[in-house]
Parts: sequence; C-alpha cells; structure tokens
Amino acid sequence: MTNAYQQAYEKSLKDPEGFWGEAAKEIHWYKTWDKVLDDSKKPFYRWFVGAETNTCYNAIDRHVEQGRGAQTAIIYDSPVTNTKRKISYDELKDQVSRLAGAMAALGVTKGDRVLLYMPMIPEAVVGMLATARLGAIHSVVFGGFAPTELATRINDAKPKVILSASCGIEGSRVIAYKPLLDEAIEISEHKPGNTIMYQRPQSAAVMDKAGDLDWTEVCAKAKPADCVPVLATDPLYILYTSGTTGQPKGVVRDNGGHMVALMWSMKYVYDIKPGEVFWAASDVGWVVGHSYICYAPLLNGSTTVVYEGKPVGTPDAGAFWRMISEYKMAALFTAPTAFRAIKREDPNAELLKKYDLSGFRALFLAGERSDPDTINWAVNHLKVPVVDHWWQTETGWAIAANCLGLHEFPIKPGSPTKPVPGWGLEVLDEGHQPCEAGKVGSLVVRLPLPPGALLTLWNADQRCVDSYYSEFPGCYKTADAGMIDEDGYAYIMSRTDDIINVAGHRLSTGGMEEVLASHPDVAECAVIGVADQLKGQLPLGFICLKAGVTKPHDQVIAEVVKLVREKIGPVAAFKTCTVVNRLPKTRSGKILRGTMQKIADNQDFKMPATIDDPSILDEIGESLESVGYAKARKDAVE
Repeated sequence: MTNAYQQAYEKSLKDPEGFWGEAAKEIHWYKTWDKVLDDSKKPFYRWFVGAETNTCYNAIDRHVEQGRGAQTAIIYDSPVTNTKRKISYDELKDQVSRLAGAMAALGVTKGDRVLLYMPMIPEAVVGMLATARLGAIHSVVFGGFAPTELATRINDAKPKVILSASCGIEGSRVIAYKPLLDEAIEISEHKPGNTIMYQRPQSAAVMDKAGDLDWTEVCAKAKPADCVPVLATDPLYILYTSGTTGQPKGVVRDNGGHMVALMWSMKYVYDIKPGEVFWAASDVGWVVGHSYICYAPLLNGSTTVVYEGKPVGTPDAGAFWRMISEYKMAALFTAPTAFRAIKREDPNAELLKKYDLSGFRALFLAGERSDPDTINWAVNHLKVPVVDHWWQTETGWAIAANCLGLHEFPIKPGSPTKPVPGWGLEVLDEGHQPCEAGKVGSLVVRLPLPPGALLTLWNADQRCVDSYYSEFPGCYKTADAGMIDEDGYAYIMSRTDDIINVAGHRLSTGGMEEVLASHPDVAECAVIGVADQLKGQLPLGFICLKAGVTKPHDQVIAEVVKLVREKIGPVAAFKTCTVVNRLPKTRSGKILRGTMQKIADNQDFKMPATIDDPSILDEIGESLESVGYAKARKDAVE
C-alpha cells in the first residue's frame, strides 16, 4: 500500500527533474531555468541552470511584499546576558538592507567573499542575509575559533570584508573576539579591506586598526541596498569542515537548489507552517545554523530563534522547556547530546512539570547518533514524535528522517527512519555490491544528489572528487557505516573509521555505545578502538553517570561489561571501561572520539579547533592512565 511518502520518494528518484521542478514553484525567480538538472559535468550536477534569483529576497522581501512585514521573523533569547528581543520581517529588512548598503559602499559586489566571526546574536543572521542580498558569498567561522584556524579560512576564502562582534559569551565566560581576529589577520597572507565590528556592552572592542569600522555607525549612515539577482548555480556560502589533512574543506552551497530543498524540507520533513515558531538550538557557525536558524525558517515565512545559552546551567535543566513554553514553539531541533545533558541533570524531568508545552508537536535530533535510551526518555516525557534524523555538513539537509509532513512512520529507536525523497540511499559491501537487508556496509547515495547538497569544495574540485566520489563510482560516499532493514529503515552505526577490527571481526563502536547507554545509571558514553598487539584493536569505553548515582564505579563498570557481553557477545572483547565526569566535544555536541583514541594510543594529536573546553582532554588522559593507557601523553600534544 503506498502512502504520500512512498509516492514522493519513488517520484524523486524516477523523475528528479519533474519532482524538483514542481517544488521550485514555491520560490521567487527573476528568471526561470533553462534546465532543471544539468548532468553535463558529472559528478558536478547543477540544479536550475540559467535561472536567476536572490536568497535574501526570498527570505525577507517576499514576505514583506505579501503583507506579512509585522510578523516576528527572529526571536532572540539570551539567558547569559538576560536579553530578549523580537525582530519583525519589516525590521529585519531594514537592518539587512542597511548593512548590505554599508558593505556595498566598501566595494563588496556579486561573487566577493565576506567572512563572519560572530556569536549567537541576531546580527549574525543579519550579516549572512546582507551578504546574500548583494550576491556575495559568506563564510561563517564559529566565534571564538583559534587565530591560526581562523587565518587558514581567511587565506582560503580571501574575504573583502569581515563582520564580527566585540565578544561572545560561553556560559559565564566573556570571550573578547577582537584580539583573536586581529591576530588571525596579522598571521594570514590575505588581508581583508575592512572589519565591521558590532559592539556588545559586555566587552567593547578597541577599534585601533586600519579598516576597523563600527557596525551601528556604518549602518546608520548607509543607503539601503536592493537585492542583486544571481544565477541559481552561483555560490551562496562557503562553510568549512575540518579536513583530515589539516587543510579545512570549504563546502560550497548554491543559491537556487539550496532554497528549493530547504523550503521543501520545512513543509515535508518538519511539518512547519508559515507563521509558526521553529527552533534549531544550534549555532550559526554550523551547517544546522545555516540551514535551520538562518535560511529555512525565513524562506518558509516562519519565525526562527537565536538562543544564546545552554541546555543546562542557563539557569537549569529546564531552559529548553521555558523556551518552548514562552514562545509557543511548534518544534525543536537539537543535538542528542543536549538531551543527554538535560536527562543527566534532571533524570525524572521534574522541571518539565513547570511549563505548558501543549502547542509543541515534535522534537528533532541530529548531529550525533541518537541512542535509543535518550529517544525513549524524550518520548516518555514529551509525549510527541521524537525524530532522529541524519545528515552532514556536505548534504545541507536530512538524508534520512521520519518525514512528518508526508507520512509519520512508527519510530524504531536507533534508526533515523527512511531515506528522505531525493536521497537514493544504498548500502554497499567491500566489493561495492549492494548488501542484503540488515547487513552492515558503507552507506552511499546514488547520484545525482538532490538540490541543496554541496556544489563542490571551494577552489578544490579535484579534492571534492577524491573525498566524496572516487571510491564508489556513481555515488556520494557518506563515510558512514550502517544498514537498511527489511522495512526500509536506515541505521547509521558509526563513521566508517569507527568500525574497529577485533581479531578479524569488524565491530561497530556505535553498536557498543548503544548497549552502554541502555544501562540505567549511564547518562552518556563513548567507545573507541585502541591498539592491541594481539587482537589489532580492542574497544575501550567511557561512561558519564547520571546525577544522584551513588553506586561504586567498579560495580557500574562490571555491569556494563556484562551487558555488552550479553547483547553483542564475547566477540566484542569489551573488558575495559572508565568513568569520567564529562566527554570532550565540539561546540556542536560531537564527541571527539578520534582525539581520545590518539591520546590512548600515545599518538601526536592537534588540539581540535572546534573543542568546547580543552581542559577536558587532561581529564580524559588521567582516566586513560588509570586503566593502563596514555602512558606517554605529556609529550603527545603539539
């Protein structure tokens, strides 16, 4: 029996041009396309070739012209500064067009790059949209990034102008951005013409360098700029993702296909209507922030949320419930790690009882694999669909999800449900042959990728081919391992480099983490493969305990070791585990398993630029020493 999802999925693969050509009618085009899909330069497919459009016009001006200017476009809520603000579509248009005018006066034109180094304030979104308004290309670098990492991105993108703010706030710490930015510019070969600095009251920046300009002053004097038409295939932004060579990869997104995909996803993946409040609790520096804080909600005519706070500690584990209740949110999209933190602090969700979540319809999780225990906890307490969905910086939106706007499938904890229309997801074995249902292999997407996926890597077409298209001809390599079951549900087990080889047996560390997370005392966990002379590799576990657990650590460790033996079998050879207070993570909530592995194996490692708190690595090193690893770690860090 077919349903709306099945019909959409089949049509999207059989007739991608018909499917996406229909979806593209939701977007405003100055000129329509000559061709929906151009496959003349495989694997570099192009969508809506010959069409002209402007992303900023579609995200703001279109709604104002349709009489929706008074509607709230952005809600800004900052518990760390005790600030709340609402910005209407009318106000947003004024702010964006003035900043665009200020940049145009500095010589920024179509195709130029603008780098943003911003905290979680509405001006970050304003900066992205103002760049798009001029047909320029933005590159957002996470505020507070180390100067050396920032310099590599300045050298690669060669921005004409940098937009920044005087400081960011991480919990209770105020981080001054200007000294970091000045140092980055000093050590980079490329020198931007100007820096436009938004002064925040928590820490004002000293404006003493040539080209330093005050954001508020230049916008006050600027002549508002109109939207500049660009080709659908022109780049909208570059977003850097860490590369294995140390040279970051600049993922390039186009204007036309990106808008079509994001508009479609708001309606059919997230089931969000114009005027409703949609909150992606991420950061503008990540792909989720680009897609679902800045662009998709505004393209959809919805209200988006800029939140400067944490899931716990600003002020407590009820922070998310307050937000959902206060702003009558329809849906929340966050990382599983946020919910694990809430669950750890408030295991019985007592704080939830203080808030009215009656209008809340769905929770979406992505960024890390969602363990069944966290999903079940959320389902039990929120009583709404909890949708684990899977995507990547490169894909720009979900590869697999429970598409609530098409057909709601029963949830299978541990699975992000089914491939989203447009994504021809397959599982291939080592001989590049399709795997049978339930068998783990390499997850790939049959080309062409749908609209919204990466165009290429910035100034690195060959590196793009080598990274994503060469290993599996005719396919995009996700670098994730997983399976598809007999019902068509996808399972993402781990990165292919997180598959460990124990005495010839290929085992998923993700599968072991799922077992550890199911233990009632475990709040969060990670499993890595460590070198072993006899078996090649052995799994090593790290567990964080829930608040209030008084059981001796040795007892919990014995219980989780026994659990892995029962659920996966003796073949897993899982014997070593250590209790830690916290796990090292990126600011988007990804656990830094690769770095932990290098510490355990005494290998040299580079401090990850995206790490949330570098001091955690010392704690991990001490824990590893207590179980016989990381003996020479003092010399390992560069």
